[in-house]
Amino acid sequence: MAWSQDEERMLAQIEQHLVDDDPRLVARLESFNERVRRSETRSKGQPGPRRRPRRTTVIIVISWLLIATLVATLLIMVLRHEAAAAMALASVPF
Repeated sequence: MAWSQDEERMLAQIEQHLVDDDPRLVARLESFNERVRRSETRSKGQPGPRRRPRRTTVIIVISWLLIATLVATLLIMVLRHEAAAAMALASVPF
């Protein structure tokens, strides 16, 4: 159903008042509209632009890698120390 000219004019005035009164709301709505458009193109099976991983995801992955490296290093040091202690005990005559 098409809008009448009066309805279109009133909607345009309302939109302009919202833009003037609350530009942050307009920015949020634009962001929301962009997300909806992207999800619609993805759901239709059309290839969209490739997304880069978020900064927080990259930081979390790097943190886990550093923690895993630290744990592995500590385990290797403990095992070498125990092996050296066992060798020292084996070489001591009773």
